[in-house]
Amino acid sequence: MPKYKVSLTRSYIVEIEAKNENDAKEFTEYFLGDVEDLSTQKDKKKHSFNIIEIEPTENEAFEAEEVKSDISN
Repeated sequence: MPKYKVSLTRSYIVEIEAKNENDAKEFTEYFLGDVEDLSTQKDKKKHSFNIIEIEPTENEAFEAEEVKSDISN
């Protein structure tokens, strides 16, 4: 079966409680995983924030390229 490398972009709208806009942006970038909140309760308490909702808004593959094997089958 052929093997491919696919370039993928994803966008989300994240609702977060934080002390200020800068913290909201920073913690969203740092703690957001693959549509899940990677922060622990300790992180939330230490930095005073809470991610409320993660809404996927875009999930589009925009490029695929077949990967040629150097080894003959």
